[in-house]
Amino acid sequence: MKRILLLVLAFTAAIGSLSAQNYIVVNSEKVFKSIDEYNKALDTLDQLAKSYQQQVDLKFEEALYNNYKAQEMSLSASSRQARQNLILTREEEASKFQEEIFGQDGTLMKKRIELIQPIQKRVFDAIANYAAQNGYELVLDAASNPTLLYNSEKIDHTQALIEFMKK
Repeated sequence: MKRILLLVLAFTAAIGSLSAQNYIVVNSEKVFKSIDEYNKALDTLDQLAKSYQQQVDLKFEEALYNNYKAQEMSLSASSRQARQNLILTREEEASKFQEEIFGQDGTLMKKRIELIQPIQKRVFDAIANYAAQNGYELVLDAASNPTLLYNSEKIDHTQALIEFMKK
């Protein structure tokens, strides 16, 4: 019971200290989507992903598993084993290729970093400058905060930030 009371007091103190601070809410997703360069970068990444996926699909088709299944009964045991080994090798190559493209350090991720990171830096710098110029001590992101259940229009400065970035 004492722990619950202490938690409630700590939560109340935290809320009280937040209300004493000068803070705003910004929806970074809306800010990013207001930037043409960001939208073009996303389109480019989507097109690349589709192209890469087609290449990966072709690699997996090259494994020829379905063709092997159709001919399996007419092949000798040694031919079946050789085809199975070939199929496994090609599937491993296709999986490796897929990881090189779509993996955490893959080609697509590198391209995403190349295209998106400079835009993110500009937006985050603009948020910091906007907050500093207007005397805000805390900026909450409504787009990525799953615990932000409600925010008043009075503290949502998303549109003001978009206008600030256009200056």
